[in-house]
Order: sequence, then C-alpha cells, then structure tokens
Amino acid sequence: MEVDLFQQGVDLMLFGMGTVFTFLILLVGALTLMSWVITRFFPDPVQPEVAVQMAPVSAVEPRIQAVIQAAIDKHRGK
Repeated sequence: MEVDLFQQGVDLMLFGMGTVFTFLILLVGALTLMSWVITRFFPDPVQPEVAVQMAPVSAVEPRIQAVIQAAIDKHRGK
C-alpha cells in the first residue's frame, strides 16, 4: 500500500514538473518569436547624430564660486 501511494506521488510530481517545464519552454519560444517579428518588421529608426555643444568651462559665477569655496573652507576648519 505504501509503495503504491509513493509511486503515485512520484508520478504526480513528475507529471506536474513536466507540465510546468513544457509551458515555460513554449513561453520562451513564443517570446523569442514575438521579439524576432517585432524587430524584423518594425526596426528602430536611425537617430541622426546631433552635435553636442560644450558648456563654458566655468558655468558658475565667480561670486557664487567664492561663496562655495568659503563654505568649504569653513567646514574643513581652515
């Protein structure tokens, strides 16, 4: 009786795990196929290169820079 019950449990476990494994394989296949179809028929548009404008070297006003430096010096105890 116990061996039969144990065998039924193992059979049920293997059937359930096989079902989940099969579903996951089909899911991965479907997602891969959808990704291929989307990239094949709807490619990303090519982005034109935009010239990057460089900011001035010192974008901070000298007065603000002096205030920041004074605050740093005071914090460090100079």
